[in-house]
This record gives sequence, C-alpha cells and structure tokens, in this order.
Amino acid sequence: MAQLNNSKFNMKELNPSLPLKQIQSEMTALQSQIQVLEQERAALTINNDVMTHEDDSPFAIVEAYRRQARENAQLFAEIKGIEDAIAALDTQLQHKKAELARLPRRQQQINQEQQLEAAKEVAQVHAERINEIAQELAAEIRLLKACADQLSPLYWQVYYKPFITGFKTISVPYVRSDGAVWTIVNRIV
Repeated sequence: MAQLNNSKFNMKELNPSLPLKQIQSEMTALQSQIQVLEQERAALTINNDVMTHEDDSPFAIVEAYRRQARENAQLFAEIKGIEDAIAALDTQLQHKKAELARLPRRQQQINQEQQLEAAKEVAQVHAERINEIAQELAAEIRLLKACADQLSPLYWQVYYKPFITGFKTISVPYVRSDGAVWTIVNRIV
C-alpha cells in the first residue's frame, strides 16, 4: 500500500491565500443576510401599502406616497435603511462573484487536487483495513482447514460425509495499486 501514498504536489505550496471554499462560504453568508433583510423589509411593509386608484394622476400618486412617508417617518426610515443595507450587501456579493470568476483555472484545479488527495487518504485507510481483515480472515480459514483436515477422517467414520467442504474456492478481497489505479482482487486462500 506504500504505492497508494505518492503525491506529485506539495499541498502547502499550492494553498492560496483566499481559497475557493472561503469565497463560496462568504457568498453564502452574504446571500443569507440579504434574505433575512428582505424578509424583515417584507414584514415591515405589510399593511403599509399606499392606497391609490387607477385613475389617479401621477401628481396624486406622488402626494399619496409623500403623505404616507411623513405620517410614518420612523417606519420609512427603517425600511430605507434596510434597502440600503441590502444594496450594500448585494454589491459585496457581486464583488465576490467577480472575484470567484477571476480565480485562475489552475487555482480551481489545485482545489480539486486537494480534495482528491484528501479523499484518497481516506480511501487508503479503508483499503489498508480491508487488507488487514483479509489477512486475518485468511489465517482463520487456514486454521479452520487444519481443524477440518484433522477431524475429517473421524467425521467420515461417524457420519459418512465430509466435515467441511469448499476450501479450494475460498477467496478474500485484497486491494492493490499500480500508483494511479486501485484494484480489488480476490485472493484464493
């Protein structure tokens, strides 16, 4: 399994100052905060719609909105603050999206290589454990075969049949690698 451990990149050298995951998590946080603010704005604007009619003149509509703003100055100031905050967070989100788009292709490839290396390390642990268990199982099968070989003559005399059969076809899994490709093979015990 030593062959499974080779790596052509030193991940510490390739780790950028602002990795892809960090930018994505910042974008998620911004989107979440924008959503919270939009819900807050919606809650504040319920039942505060300005009553206008289709046949109202543009001047009448403007006056209705101004009157509503004067009557509810604190509410409209809070809504304006929320809208400004949403706009500022949206600007930051657009900057993060642009930053993400500017990440060089190599950076994204490095991140994928890091993920692959981490996954290969986990897989290697499992492969080594499978091989250990396979060795233990093979040893137990050999011990069982030795018992069967010892008991079979007496068992035949008493029961007129073999004690255990099938030892010629027993196999255990084994994981091996040529460096790039891993293969699971069955080894006959």
